[in-house]
Amino acid sequence: MKRLLITTLQALVFLAVPVVSLAQQQLVTDPEIYEKDHFRSECKVAEFGEGFLTRLDINNDGLMDAVTNRGELTCDGEKARSCNEDGCPFNFYVQVKEGGYLMIATATIYSYDFVQRFGNMVFVLKMHPRYCERTDSAPCEMTVRVRGTNFVTISKK
Repeated sequence: MKRLLITTLQALVFLAVPVVSLAQQQLVTDPEIYEKDHFRSECKVAEFGEGFLTRLDINNDGLMDAVTNRGELTCDGEKARSCNEDGCPFNFYVQVKEGGYLMIATATIYSYDFVQRFGNMVFVLKMHPRYCERTDSAPCEMTVRVRGTNFVTISKK
């Protein structure tokens, strides 16, 4: 009886775990439409600069992904209102084979470069020096690679 109860509980946990993980990530049809609709509902007048959305293959899988930059948003006449001394919020989306996009990261950074290193495309994120455990004024440069839907830190300086 005890063994049956344990087996039943294990089966319930096994079935519940995928549901919990799916609930944490929302699949969106298109990040540009998704984010612009969000800000159009938040602002009376929302204007999007040329660099608001960039489409590129961030995880080297051949599918076009997207990065949004809130520094290129003007909301009710106020440009980049969600930016501060740490930088501006950027959202990183990957396109999935089944269709749609997953937002895999949000980072407040100054800027980024998308460059090739050792045959793979990687981000060099420029951010506040404290992210590299520094107190000087030079930006921290963190090199990260996107594998699947995860950011993997390669180096910090």
